[in-house]
Amino acid sequence: YERTCRYLARKSNSVVVSVGYRLAPKHPYPTQFEDCLTATVHFMRTAQDYGVDPSRIIICGDSSGGTLTAAVAQALVNRRDLPKLRAQILIYPFLQCVDFNLPSYQQNKGVPILLKERTVALGLKYLNKDLSVIEAVLKGCHVPEDMQLKYQKWVSPDYIPHEFKTRGYKPCTTHPFSKEVYTVIKPMFDPVFSPLLAEDSVITRLPETFILTCEFDVLRDDGLLYKKRLDDHGIKVTWCHLQEGFHGTV
Repeated sequence: YERTCRYLARKSNSVVVSVGYRLAPKHPYPTQFEDCLTATVHFMRTAQDYGVDPSRIIICGDSSGGTLTAAVAQALVNRRDLPKLRAQILIYPFLQCVDFNLPSYQQNKGVPILLKERTVALGLKYLNKDLSVIEAVLKGCHVPEDMQLKYQKWVSPDYIPHEFKTRGYKPCTTHPFSKEVYTVIKPMFDPVFSPLLAEDSVITRLPETFILTCEFDVLRDDGLLYKKRLDDHGIKVTWCHLQEGFHGTV
């Protein structure tokens, strides 16, 4: 990412700080989030040492970096001891673990580089969990009924605009809940892992947001659903959709 960061710094005439957060599985989750949060807080406190206006700090990330960006932005909403973030930039972020059968997951399940099954496998490896539950998670057996009801108002194909459903989408049949699977993957429902599942009281205080989605990406609908939630709470969102884009296109 060094060339990308240098390019961004040059083109936007900005100071760009790239966080070399420690990686799983050697450093277990949520080390990555904690590293990003620590680096962000430190920079916010010392911004002027770098010639940066503390009121103009933007955080940004792509893919799992988009997840971390969203989680850090959420963690900072109640901080009184720091300046407010100017904005967050989420580039094809992973944001939820509730439904792996949204239209984008169905349509792009075999599109490189982020295949549908690979997405779940990477999530489980990140949490250091057994991969034997992949099939059950893909079917949705990991979500208890009460949580299904709660999350339905945020994660549902009903909130995906019709034009994104024309390319081979079929509503899914429900499968019975498995307590064993839920016990294994429970940490996935933490908003640090799935920022789309944060409470309204957090969402409503988020900074201005830029979201980039790609048509040929299993994570497209995560971005669309987060955009809707932010819009619903009056957060200013700039949305860019790449009609020919795929995961990793940056």
